[in-house]
Amino acid sequence: QVQLVESGGGLVQAGGSLRLSCAASGGTFSVYDMGWYRQAPGKEREFVATIDWSGAVRYYRNSVKGRFIISRDNAKNTVDLQMNSLKSEDTGIYYCNTRVGLVDYWGQGTQVTVSS
Repeated sequence: QVQLVESGGGLVQAGGSLRLSCAASGGTFSVYDMGWYRQAPGKEREFVATIDWSGAVRYYRNSVKGRFIISRDNAKNTVDLQMNSLKSEDTGIYYCNTRVGLVDYWGQGTQVTVSS
């Protein structure tokens, strides 16, 4: 059973930065691909970024490319999302995710609010 706990959300002005962190426990973190997703009010949850187990392969949704950076520390069992040049459309609840076999694991989410 994998547990994921996000932290680092908050209220920030447009153009500002936030760093989200996800702490994992209960599994073998170093072999898991990890991802960040977000859900805005009234919208479906959407993919934001993913990083493979080694940290060598990363993918981003187009709207965050060049602004967000996903990284991981396998010694600390954490995956971070550095968010720069934030926009109002980045507002939402951000979730950490991993899939082990056929099971998706999610954290409880952390709220990010960008004021314009």
